Amino acid sequence: MVEAQFINRFLQPSGQSYFIFGPRGTGKSTWLKTFYPQALRIDFLNPAVLRQYMAYPERLEETVRAASSKTIIIDEVQKLPEILNIVHLLIEEQQGFQFILTGSSSRKLKRAGVNLLAGRAVLRYLHPFMAAELGEDFSLNQALQYGLVPLIIESSEVASTLQAYINLYLQEEVKAENLVRNIGNFSRFLEVMSFSHGSILNISNIARECEISRKLIEGYLEVLSDLLLSFQIPVFTLRAKRETVSHPKFYYFDTGVYNSLRPANFLDKPSEIDGPGLEGLVAQHLRAWNDYQGSPNKIYYWRTRHGLEVDFIVHGKLGLFAIEVKNSKQIFKNDLKGLESFCEDYPEASPLILYRGKDRLQKGKILCLPVEIFLKQLNPNQDILYCK
Repeated sequence: MVEAQFINRFLQPSGQSYFIFGPRGTGKSTWLKTFYPQALRIDFLNPAVLRQYMAYPERLEETVRAASSKTIIIDEVQKLPEILNIVHLLIEEQQGFQFILTGSSSRKLKRAGVNLLAGRAVLRYLHPFMAAELGEDFSLNQALQYGLVPLIIESSEVASTLQAYINLYLQEEVKAENLVRNIGNFSRFLEVMSFSHGSILNISNIARECEISRKLIEGYLEVLSDLLLSFQIPVFTLRAKRETVSHPKFYYFDTGVYNSLRPANFLDKPSEIDGPGLEGLVAQHLRAWNDYQGSPNKIYYWRTRHGLEVDFIVHGKLGLFAIEVKNSKQIFKNDLKGLESFCEDYPEASPLILYRGKDRLQKGKILCLPVEIFLKQLNPNQDILYCK
């Protein structure tokens, strides 16, 4: 548990109107109260407020014009996509209004054909905590077990809050919004997908395991992505000298969510759960690090048809980084094989191994870093090289 106090986040406010998307519990409301304490706030999570605006959307214009603040926050805007038409008109008036629109899902906005204000508002994302935001309060073992969603790790009952968090999404987002017809099938799908966390997507295998159609699995994956509960990274193919695989890798957005959904039994080895969990923890950090910079980099993985693999390739203006994650306290010669092969094809790459040991090691061109130190130093105000 992290003590409930305000923790500075790397997300920075914008001077214009903007969206803030992020899963439930990532701290959007706390962040907004800190930066905009005097703003007019309209919360669509409040059923009474939502009913008022559903019945009469023009109420927004009347409310905004009468407000003493030019900054207007609309929480969970996806619950009433039609309201964006009025927001658009008010922004076009150029009367100094700034709208900050939060959402934990993009599904209804996409289905309603909303164009996200035709570029009049920028997109921002709020992620679970990064280790560097928590500082000395960050614990690698705790993060692997419970994740880094603020709502969960600031709770006095972390384990039960984590389980309730999953049920919150099933009941309030999936069931209430009629996103799927069969909640039982979807619950089974969530569990099965935990075995694909950090793995290449094989939709046919997932469909067989869930005993439902491939098309339905594709729809479920879209629901997960739209609810911001998962993400995928593509394979790196730029100037490819070897034949690579074509399917993306799948991750739940937070290691705690993965760990909660992953069924465990006494036959499981800890590495079978912690290995994908550690890789996912690095993935969510890289994703947050990139988004908080304005997404100047692209994040990939690399895998050849012959099985050579590197967990993450980060490619941007500042360089090409190849990162391998090992859930072990020692580095063996075979652990270097994927990075060495990648560097043969891309000699300009900076290779890193992140592992569970305590020492910095240099093995040829490859720098080996303790993963906990790397995560604590990963800061959107710096590039990856700073972590060295």
